[in-house]
Amino acid sequence: MTELEKLSTGEEYYFLDAAVAQRKARAAKLCQEFNQISATDPAAQTQKIKQIFGATGERVSVQANFNCDYGKNIRVGEDFLSNYNLTILDIAPVTIGRNVMIGPNVDIYTVNHPMTAAGRRQYLAQASPVTIGDDVWIGGKVAIMPGVTIGNNVIVAAGAVVTADVPDNTLVGGVPARKIKAL
Repeated sequence: MTELEKLSTGEEYYFLDAAVAQRKARAAKLCQEFNQISATDPAAQTQKIKQIFGATGERVSVQANFNCDYGKNIRVGEDFLSNYNLTILDIAPVTIGRNVMIGPNVDIYTVNHPMTAAGRRQYLAQASPVTIGDDVWIGGKVAIMPGVTIGNNVIVAAGAVVTADVPDNTLVGGVPARKIKAL
């Protein structure tokens, strides 16, 4: 089994593998191109982000700086908006619904590393998808961990670290994020 096949099935994979590194290099180049586009040219920004992402709705707005691991694993619905400094480590799929707003300095991770020193010394990683529903507002400086599913009509308070699934119609916050109230 190749390292990309291991990655795609959720098994541990060698993250320095040439094919894995090639994906990341392509994404780094496209993100650098995106981040160099003037903020006064939103049409060019939109065109470039649609080239990076695997799928988008018609209306999508991403502010620079943006960084990702692959890009093609990112799928966003209609009316997607992110503020400055979004990082999506999309080694595994990241699926984001319609009418989603993301605040500044947000990180979405699909990759994790072994809990053992021996595993980390072998440059192993494991990928788990992240899913975000419709009508979600993610506040600034939020971190979303691998494997998390966030439901519909959810607000994630600024500074939260989301380590577990969030049900529909919920406001969460804190480290780790916990339910604050029903919406």
